[in-house]
Amino acid sequence: MPTTSAPSRLALSQLAPGVFQSEIRAMSVACDAIGGINLAQGVCDTPVPAPVEAEAIAAIHAGYNIYTRLDGIDRLRNAISAKQQRDYALTYDPETEVLVSSGATGGFHAAVMALINPGDEVLLFEPFYGYHVSTLKSLRINPVLVPLADPDFALDTDALKAAITPRTRAIVINTPANPSGKVFTQAELESIAALAIEHDLFVLTDEIYEYFVYDAARHISPATLPGMRERTIVLSGFSKTFSVTGWRLGYVTADVKWMPAISYFHDLTYVCAPSALQHGAAAGLEQLPPSFYIELAAAHQDKRARILAALHAAGLEPTTPAGAYYVLADATRLPGKNAAEKARKLLAATGVASVAGSAFFRPGRGDNLLRFCFAKQDHDLNEACERLRKL
Repeated sequence: MPTTSAPSRLALSQLAPGVFQSEIRAMSVACDAIGGINLAQGVCDTPVPAPVEAEAIAAIHAGYNIYTRLDGIDRLRNAISAKQQRDYALTYDPETEVLVSSGATGGFHAAVMALINPGDEVLLFEPFYGYHVSTLKSLRINPVLVPLADPDFALDTDALKAAITPRTRAIVINTPANPSGKVFTQAELESIAALAIEHDLFVLTDEIYEYFVYDAARHISPATLPGMRERTIVLSGFSKTFSVTGWRLGYVTADVKWMPAISYFHDLTYVCAPSALQHGAAAGLEQLPPSFYIELAAAHQDKRARILAALHAAGLEPTTPAGAYYVLADATRLPGKNAAEKARKLLAATGVASVAGSAFFRPGRGDNLLRFCFAKQDHDLNEACERLRKL
């Protein structure tokens, strides 16, 4: 008689995704394969500030190559605390309210593990950063997308209110935002804060692009608003500001009630952030003058002008970002049935890699958008712009 065999236990977990490489990384691989210019991934390959580089190298030679405290070296925690006070008048105790994390992504992962339960709902604004959504899903937390209003990604307060349910636990804000360059205004943040307080919600704010703001835009941390410091988890880092995306150095500042649990989960997953590199980041915070941050924004505003002009000339009409270093452009004129195909057609035609806009929206949205990163060295950006103009 035939026997029925039991299902194999050699199978992927229920959490394992069906697709293992993000569209951003897939386009980077495709770009590398043809030796193209990568405007897909936010690698930020501009030069590292001299004090940051020199101090990291010196720290390696000095033997700072072993584990640090789980929350980072004293020097860097003190520098982060001083930075938050200087920039936002936010006071965080460097002994108990600052965590040096393995990138802002590592800080987000640890904070979510510490504060949100499986089955809870977390609100995110659309277009969203894919790692935020995927991290929540990987921890069995339900991301709820709240679309920002066309054409300028304005907050729709009614849509945000309507998305809150008894299972809602937190709101995620990314300002300035990837991929849209959206910078949330004071009035918008006050609306979000009022709802967070009314419904007793956490706010996780990813501020990794805090210094990349243009024209009249101003970065405001939600933690600075009345009643918000206690419930706000601030996430940021040095990848973008100091052009060290591969160092994986970020930080979390939060109220003392939450930090022990956040630090525990960061230790469990990452042990600590890279030891010697923490000295480099500390030197940057200690030694770089205020003019560095002003010049950083000015330089990227100039890069923004170049990519916007090239996209206009190519017939890929862009939305002008108020912050960060990405541009979303209308790819309707390109061949392809969806954004992923359009991105690959553009790469084949010009050697310039972009990312499908659909990577930042729910299914069925973003299929006529492409995202371009302009945080590139001038010769690469100029060459990419020239190729796009010929499209």
